[in-house]
Amino acid sequence: MARKFRLQYAGALYHVINRGNYRSDVFKTDGAKEAFLDCLGEACEKTGWHVHGFIVMRNHYHLALETPDPNLVEGMQWLQSTYANRFNRFHGEHGHVFQGRYHAIVVEDGAHLGAVAHYIHLNPVRAHIVSIRELSGNRWSSLHLLPKRKARPRWLRMDEALSAAGGLPDTAGGHAAYLDFLAWLAEDEPAQKGFAFDRMCEGWAMGSKEFKVALIEEHKEALRDLELTGSDVAEVRERAGERLLTACLERLGRSLTEAVSEPKAVAWKVAIAAHLRAISTVKNPWLAEKLHMGDPDGVSRYVSELRQGKRPEAAKLLRRVSRIQV
Repeated sequence: MARKFRLQYAGALYHVINRGNYRSDVFKTDGAKEAFLDCLGEACEKTGWHVHGFIVMRNHYHLALETPDPNLVEGMQWLQSTYANRFNRFHGEHGHVFQGRYHAIVVEDGAHLGAVAHYIHLNPVRAHIVSIRELSGNRWSSLHLLPKRKARPRWLRMDEALSAAGGLPDTAGGHAAYLDFLAWLAEDEPAQKGFAFDRMCEGWAMGSKEFKVALIEEHKEALRDLELTGSDVAEVRERAGERLLTACLERLGRSLTEAVSEPKAVAWKVAIAAHLRAISTVKNPWLAEKLHMGDPDGVSRYVSELRQGKRPEAAKLLRRVSRIQV
């Protein structure tokens, strides 16, 4: 079976996660962790990637990744296959090292990218591996390099994490303040929820509704081929429905304001519902809510009556919107 397409474009930001095969401790030793970071550095040099945060745990890794060029797939293929080859060669083994395909969530810039960096930096604390006092000493985290500006690789960027913690500067004072911020965040569960920590590894995109809408508009062809969860599918489907609904309203010279006051089975509502049912995957409850058509079962009944020739006025209006397509 052909693999699904990844959403990639110039300047994209991602939260990338993957685990060892069968959740095995693929990074059990310090040498394994160091080898992975060596591969990450090489991948960044080859691709021009910027990393805004990383953590390598015993059986998985997280990256806050920026791709100035649309080369996520190419770079990730090189990174994971190169590490797997080196791992297997060192251990005299064969087979898969990672658990299937990596998960790459598209992230909005600014506070959302900063939140991903905070989540990554606090991962060892949340996993009860180290205390907050020991966090900055973890060699396998980008946080370890925060106070070591001269030792940071040129592909590592710490500015977004600092900015999202209150506009902190990349100075000794700013570094200390960021550690204090993480200590506070580690203890404040409502704040973690505000940063969407509970949804950090889920879905296809992280950001505002406007950001997701723009992605859907600009990349709708690619999104059709993405592996989306049920909630993601609903989000994409409903955005497509909103776009089609707006076009139909404009064609008929109607508005959603009129939908509130006019009868639930008025001809123009039934015509639009019939057309959207025919060319999209929107559901009756969504149509009933948007067009104020009462019970969702009523939508199905009105459309069926139109198809049976019982609603001639709606049929005329349906012909007017029939050229509007996905």
